Amino acid sequence: MKIDIRHILRSYGILIAFVLIIIAMAILSPVFLTVTNVMNIIRQSSIYGIMAIGMTFVILTAGIDLSVGSILGIAGAIAAGSVKSGLGLGLTILIALAIGLGCGLLNGAIITLGRITPFVVTLGMMSIARGLTLIYTKGYPISSFHEAFRFIGGGDLISIPFPIIVFIFTTALAWVILTQTRLGRYTYAIGGNEETVKLSGINADLYKTIVYMISGITSAISALILTSRLNSAQPVAGQGYELDVIAAVVIGGTSLMGGRGSVWGTLIGALLIGVINNGMNLLGISPYFQLVVKGVIIIGAVLLDRLRQETV
Repeated sequence: MKIDIRHILRSYGILIAFVLIIIAMAILSPVFLTVTNVMNIIRQSSIYGIMAIGMTFVILTAGIDLSVGSILGIAGAIAAGSVKSGLGLGLTILIALAIGLGCGLLNGAIITLGRITPFVVTLGMMSIARGLTLIYTKGYPISSFHEAFRFIGGGDLISIPFPIIVFIFTTALAWVILTQTRLGRYTYAIGGNEETVKLSGINADLYKTIVYMISGITSAISALILTSRLNSAQPVAGQGYELDVIAAVVIGGTSLMGGRGSVWGTLIGALLIGVINNGMNLLGISPYFQLVVKGVIIIGAVLLDRLRQETV
């Protein structure tokens, strides 16, 4: 039986790379595979990993959302302000999710109704949401929350950090939506050939808008986790997160051309980014150099995606 190396690399390349990097980090740092550090990696990865799940829907439609970090910032700031003003936990969570939903709705509506490219629209939303965050916070952090709110980012449930549980649940729910529902089928179809979808009588604009709403909601969920964990809402929270988020999705095998990918690939991609970030910190690598590494990873992931397209 002949082994098709190219097929193995196309299908399991990300998993193989993930395992090899873990082995390398374990050799280089004796504390890397400790339970405490592994849980810390997954907890850290959950913040941008949840955002990456929403981004997966967007990129599957051949779109992009550059505003996820800024949506995280505004949702976290207003959630923090709500907590400080005495609003209940449930209402605070709903407000944060509504902000994410609203920003995603605006992105989707302008893209579909205005016929403007997602890059331009979400770039504009990135600036708008960041500006509104700075206006709302006046440039100062909002800190010190009650115990119930801090549980979201720092609490444990059955000895598992709550953010990890949310991450796993979000991934599983996204998998069900993409594989078992009409929304999932249309998401893949739009990315494959949007014109064909429209000619079939399907309201592609509606489903594209929903996809950006999902991206906004996942950004708001991450905002709640990050704000709670830090016990503070920073005016610049989420700045640059779109790099890690997009990298996790593309590294996980979702094509930037749309129509191909999975949330489980995104999960591995997010964990891989988390392992690399954690490993570089343990090895004492400069944060400035870490930015270079992330850039190389993104370019490499896009190049691999292009090679996969050519060999399929």
